[in-house]
Amino acid sequence: MSQSVLAAQLYTIRGFTKTRADFAESMRKIREIGYRVVQVSSVGDIGNAFIKSVCDDNGLAICNTHVAVDQLQNDIEGVIAQHELWDCRHVAIGGMPLELRDSEAGFRSFAAIANGIGERLADAGLTFSYHNHSFEFIKFGGRSALDIFFDETDPRYVRAELDTYWIQHGGADPIAWIDRMAGRMPVIHLKDMVMLPVPHPPAPSPTGRDSGWEPPQQAMAEVGEGNLNFPGILEACQRAGVEFYAVEQDICQRDPFESLAISYRNLRALGLE
Repeated sequence: MSQSVLAAQLYTIRGFTKTRADFAESMRKIREIGYRVVQVSSVGDIGNAFIKSVCDDNGLAICNTHVAVDQLQNDIEGVIAQHELWDCRHVAIGGMPLELRDSEAGFRSFAAIANGIGERLADAGLTFSYHNHSFEFIKFGGRSALDIFFDETDPRYVRAELDTYWIQHGGADPIAWIDRMAGRMPVIHLKDMVMLPVPHPPAPSPTGRDSGWEPPQQAMAEVGEGNLNFPGILEACQRAGVEFYAVEQDICQRDPFESLAISYRNLRALGLE
């Protein structure tokens, strides 16, 4: 497949992929929107062969997955076989174990685990990527945990699946991070950020004293409907050699298929296919 390929991250519609009937109908809708590629994540126990068959029937390739860390540690041969069946080269994890997130030592420990998993997958012709949230932007000794993690991992074995929303949520710059991961990121997750006002907040006190006013809240939005600089983000992705642009929206303000369709139309208007 060519560069700049749009994909639908199935986590967005995870409530509609738990049974075989729902999965088949959901893949029909995804293809009807226009997507030709999907990332498989959080689907029901419906069988690997069934998933492949339904995707094939709808003209959908599988570009990437999210796999649990314990599955990679305990059944990596099964993961490899699954990806060979799906003709899918890219494996990712959605985050690191909770018990390792509160210290620099924990991030360094997980970096060593990730290097081992990634090396084994590389031997099988697969890539291994880490998907960030915002907790990785906590700092230890003036460096973010995400900096520490990627500095401690081997680029040959551990790559990035950056998430534009979560980078911004953590107070970092998505474009700077995409440039930092150039050549090390086959798949990126695209979601926008919008500010939602608190209903009818009282006016701030002119004296500066607490008046009960609450600031707007950050929320996930369809790509192009929020405040992130997506023209700049996509230019950075081109520089970085990103292959697949996966639309993901963990929380939708409307029907998730409609959210995927809005992001698809807006990204097509920005030149992606």
